Amino acid sequence: MKLSDPLTLTDELVQLVPLSHDHRVDLTEAADDGQLWRHWYTAVPKPENVTAEINRRLALQDAGSMNPFAIIDAKTGKAVGMTTFMNIDEVQNRVEIGSTWYRQSVQRTGLNTHCKYLMLRQAFENWNCIAVEFRTHFFNRQSRTAIERLGAKLDGILRNHSRTADGAFRDTCVYSILPHEWPTVKAHLTYQMKRVR
Repeated sequence: MKLSDPLTLTDELVQLVPLSHDHRVDLTEAADDGQLWRHWYTAVPKPENVTAEINRRLALQDAGSMNPFAIIDAKTGKAVGMTTFMNIDEVQNRVEIGSTWYRQSVQRTGLNTHCKYLMLRQAFENWNCIAVEFRTHFFNRQSRTAIERLGAKLDGILRNHSRTADGAFRDTCVYSILPHEWPTVKAHLTYQMKRVR
């Protein structure tokens, strides 16, 4: 099995299902919730650009560098965001979890913790990855806090790593979790998930 092959990950709160155009209507509504695309340091699509974003992610999956998911809220059955395994390195057996966004109304509900637990468990326990990375904009404090709360450690900051859509330079914070750290991270996430039930 290739790391980019479609798969489904589920628990009682969330389903991560292969992204498809069947999720377009829900994701368009989700993108409009809170107008998150207005935050200059994020890459949340505008509602009218959701179809193009689905196309982009599916093309990267076809190229073998991404495994994209729609995030389904198990309570409502609706897609409330997107996430991916990305920058897939089949040779070194490592992935990045990223390009993640949620509609504003489900943020801070525990959904992200469940998603990251499922993805990390897949990466370390089924794929035996040597590392799982997370990357975010230096100024995206909410994302950095969420990544650190998972137990990921800051590897460093790539200065002038890329340009944002408006042409500004982006400093990228790179975090990772390694296999020997997974048991502790797993215990921490399990504890966090029990607290919010």
